[in-house]
This record gives sequence, C-alpha cells and structure tokens, in this order.
Amino acid sequence: MSTPETSRFVRLRVELVVEVDDSGDLAASALRRIAEDEHMPAEERLHAETAVKEDDAEALAYLVDPFDLVSQLPGVELSQASWSSEQIDYDPDSPDWESGEDDEDDGDTDAGTDGAGGRGL
Repeated sequence: MSTPETSRFVRLRVELVVEVDDSGDLAASALRRIAEDEHMPAEERLHAETAVKEDDAEALAYLVDPFDLVSQLPGVELSQASWSSEQIDYDPDSPDWESGEDDEDDGDTDAGTDGAGGRGL
C-alpha cells in the first residue's frame, strides 16, 4: 500500500545475542578495523583502541556496521543508523529470552555501549 500519507521510511530493529569464544581474536579484529579507518581522528583512535582491548562489547560495536545489512538491497538507501552493544547475563533456557518477544523498555534510548555507534547518512 503506497499512498501520499504513507511514510517511505521504515525502522528495522534487529536484536542479536552472540557468544564471544575468543576475546583476543575479537579485539584484534576490532583493532584492525580501527587502524584501517582513515577518517578517525587520532584522539578518538586512541580511546577506541583502549576500549576494544578492555571490553568485548566495545570490540563488537566497532566490527558491526548496519550499513552492511542493507547496502546490497535494491531500492533501499540507509538514512540513519545507530547501534549499541552491552555485556549481558544470558540463559538460553530462560522464558525471558523466547524469540519474538519485545523488551519491556521500548524507548529509543539504548543502555549499552555506543562504540562505533550512530551514523547519520
């Protein structure tokens, strides 16, 4: 359905829980990504390198890029993206983690690490 009143913008929400098996490999990959970023200012680079060495969530945030999720989709252009990561206690057998359930807090703020975070395009 496409009418003049229908917005052309769609918010896509994706929630992933990943298990980090090797913090060293994760940090090394994030450090490579940071080193390859020629647009990152030196002061920010130093902060980023320190953060990814100390926190798996930070390392993951520097490696995940929402643009990669939609860049090859026909007829779609990324308008804005933000993402975060955080360490969590996860029990796959807990009923709180059933697929398809929304979080209780459905606001627009993220409580996690904003790492490589928001990118407005």
